[in-house]
Amino acid sequence: MNTDLHREVYPRLLNDFSFKEGKEFLRQGVCPDCGKKELYTNAEQPWILRCGRLNKCGAEIHIKELYPELFESWSDRYQPTPQNPNAAADAYMRDARGFDITHIKGWYSQQSYYNPRIDQGTATIRFTLPNGAFWERLIDRPTRFGKMKANFSGSYQGMWWVPPSINIESLTAKDELWLTEGIFDAVSLLQNGVKSASLMTCNNYPEQALKQLAELLPENNRPTLVFALDDGLAGEKYTKKFVRRAREDGWKATAAQPPKGKLKLDWNELHQRERLSKKDLDTYRYYGKLLIVSSPTEKAMLIHNHTTMNEFDLVFDNRLYWFKLDFDRYMKAFNHIADTMEEGENLSEEDIKIKALQESGTIKEICSCNPQALYYQANKLTDESWYYFRVNFPHDGAAIKNTFTGGQMAAAAEFKKRLLAIAPGAMWTGTSGQLDSFIKRQIFNIKRVQSVDFIGYSKEHQTYVFNDVAVKNGIMHRLNEEDFFDIGKLSIKSLNQSVSLQINSELKQLNKNWPRTLWTAFGAKGFIALSFWLGSFYAEQIREKQKAYPFLEVVGEPGSGKTTLIEFMWKLCGRREYEGFDPSKSTLAARARNFAQVSNLPVVLIEGDRGQEGKDAKKGGFDWDELKTSYNGRSVRARGLKNSGNETYEPPFRGAIVIAQNAEVNASEAVLTRIIHLHTDRSGQNAKTKAAAEELERIPMEDVSGFILQAALVENEVLAQFDIKSALYEKQLTNHPDLRNIRVIKNHAQLMALVDCLSLVADVNEEQQAKTRDELVNIAIARQLAVNADHPMVQEFWDVFDYLDGGDVPELNHSRDSGLIAINLNHFVQLAADRRQQVPPLIELKRVLKTSRYRKFLEIRTVNSQISDWHNKKYPMADRKPLAVRCWVFQRETKKARVVDHEADES
Repeated sequence: MNTDLHREVYPRLLNDFSFKEGKEFLRQGVCPDCGKKELYTNAEQPWILRCGRLNKCGAEIHIKELYPELFESWSDRYQPTPQNPNAAADAYMRDARGFDITHIKGWYSQQSYYNPRIDQGTATIRFTLPNGAFWERLIDRPTRFGKMKANFSGSYQGMWWVPPSINIESLTAKDELWLTEGIFDAVSLLQNGVKSASLMTCNNYPEQALKQLAELLPENNRPTLVFALDDGLAGEKYTKKFVRRAREDGWKATAAQPPKGKLKLDWNELHQRERLSKKDLDTYRYYGKLLIVSSPTEKAMLIHNHTTMNEFDLVFDNRLYWFKLDFDRYMKAFNHIADTMEEGENLSEEDIKIKALQESGTIKEICSCNPQALYYQANKLTDESWYYFRVNFPHDGAAIKNTFTGGQMAAAAEFKKRLLAIAPGAMWTGTSGQLDSFIKRQIFNIKRVQSVDFIGYSKEHQTYVFNDVAVKNGIMHRLNEEDFFDIGKLSIKSLNQSVSLQINSELKQLNKNWPRTLWTAFGAKGFIALSFWLGSFYAEQIREKQKAYPFLEVVGEPGSGKTTLIEFMWKLCGRREYEGFDPSKSTLAARARNFAQVSNLPVVLIEGDRGQEGKDAKKGGFDWDELKTSYNGRSVRARGLKNSGNETYEPPFRGAIVIAQNAEVNASEAVLTRIIHLHTDRSGQNAKTKAAAEELERIPMEDVSGFILQAALVENEVLAQFDIKSALYEKQLTNHPDLRNIRVIKNHAQLMALVDCLSLVADVNEEQQAKTRDELVNIAIARQLAVNADHPMVQEFWDVFDYLDGGDVPELNHSRDSGLIAINLNHFVQLAADRRQQVPPLIELKRVLKTSRYRKFLEIRTVNSQISDWHNKKYPMADRKPLAVRCWVFQRETKKARVVDHEADES
């Protein structure tokens, strides 16, 4: 190991794994997989950390997996010099690939690559290919370039890259030529004594190269071709295809395969782990032979001879078989074949064994498909877990991927039922014992994938997890063929199936003109909604630092464009034909699930102002105070877990709240101060705005759905600017003479900062941003006034009350306490009707009276009525009125002082 690298790695290992130092080895480190103090590594060459519990753990970790930052930017660490222009390339080949570069210098050169799309470049290691083409590997933080790790120039189809140290013309029938995918794989095998060449990709059959070699070598003295492509569906498919084609062309051909496991390793990774010994290579040849066998019987013979097992399951042509050797029948067949050989027939003992096994071995199909356990996934919060399977078919039908629970895998009958349910035509016919053996082999040391039960940002993993793409640290990752995101050491997926975001990850295809159309249609109000939507993509991060993120209320008369605006905002996220859900038509459990299934995304509540009457009012009614805790990202509902303990499940609120309805929210001051109020109307509508709104409706979702992805990719830049600007605008609003509520100031300052951040994600100009900020200041002032005032319906109620109860004799106030007002609402409605006064419907009145500020609502309770007492005394001969009356109790008005609201966020 390089001295500089060793100097950085060594103290980290001691600190991170608590190793005890020795002369040759670091020992008794804490294994990250099993937690036992059995980890060890070479003190001078600490490339690989191994767990000493070989049978129970056997963990094997390369330091590149532990400290990837040390293996990313090679040009920064190793500057080229006139004496060594390949300094960074040499260091990469030595330290990142584990090669002895003294034997391969001159095979490559250090070059550079520039990507104009992202305006960034990197140093490369370039290898010259036949026909003037070249291949180069990016070596400076290649994750910046997405999936692109290398660059080709020129055509290499039908050719191969052969290491300069191999004289291809000197190969004979005694030699093997291993054909790998990558150049580094070929070099790795070569440094372990294996003659090898690179095909460059798994689908490049070297037709021209083999034709040229055939012209140089006689047919009876040609090497055996060993197709050694990478593990995986594509590698296996082309290995079978290429072996068959090479044999048809007259070549001796076989295959080799890397070992399968929860960690996929290519030949270079096996080289770095010192797993390319002669014994290892024999094992990989065996794996290759298993891949290319022509019958299930032949495969069973190979497994039996290699393992000496007499009973096992095996897969052939995507069908599952069971092999069982009857030893008595085998001995009889062996003796019979040996005794009945015809004259001149010269069978070796090995040939006799194979024929005897074919005659005596019994092989039976136990499943008409190939169910393969890919990984284990669990939801820690609900204590649920599943094994994720891929079911491949022997016909042309597409593979099916789905989950099996532990219970469904524990019994043959349950496994059969589950398989029939998820895989049409698939049938398990094996026994419970055969299932146990099959499952045990499948799930031993199986890969584990972390999961989240929502769509969006995972604060724990600092990763955006969407349906088909994920973003971490500004780098996009696509869903792999096994339906999870492989992000360095992190393997993660979302379990949520309810929310589907169809995000266009090809950012070059996106329409960049939509901000202008949005401005034409809705002006500053459209940009306020857009800014809030942008902020919702960072709601978790904003709450992490500022402890709160506001609600957005979009209200207005019918036809003012609320639905068009909100549905377009959803288009920007990849959610088609969706506006929101109606909380008044949802149960409490349904609302809680809607709130919990997204993170860093809006939850839109539509028509929440519509109440229900009669028996369903209590069941369907929605109280805006339910939302208070979501402002700070806390749970909106708790439920008990289905177990014998007292555990509860309280998922935090991870998104943002949007309220869309025709009427303004009627709620307590604590809720109103959490809201940014956006009112839409038809006053500014004209032919131009109508055409722009219709254009927004027509824009294909695929042209704009990358907006959320663009926002995730510039997460760090947006949050850095947001922190600076929100503090600036909060100070500015605090000094405004018409604003005094701290929460109102904070909310609108946050949104003003997000308006400034729009330019990092979309094509907006400073004039549009300035007008939007000015509109937000006006909205903040209006919100301050709304917080100070009672709801119009409440004001109307008190006007009628004062008119009816204005005499010397109390007519509506039942309270004997001079500081309180106690009103029986039915009595109020009756008296108002007698005096021909118009009052709102009682069901609506009850919803808003609790928000009364002029006369603060206290409680609903039974009071000793002064009205009934006065009536009973004045009219002793009349029917007595009950003294106990159920009333709404309010505090009499007091002169309000102008104070700054210091109430806690939870009020």
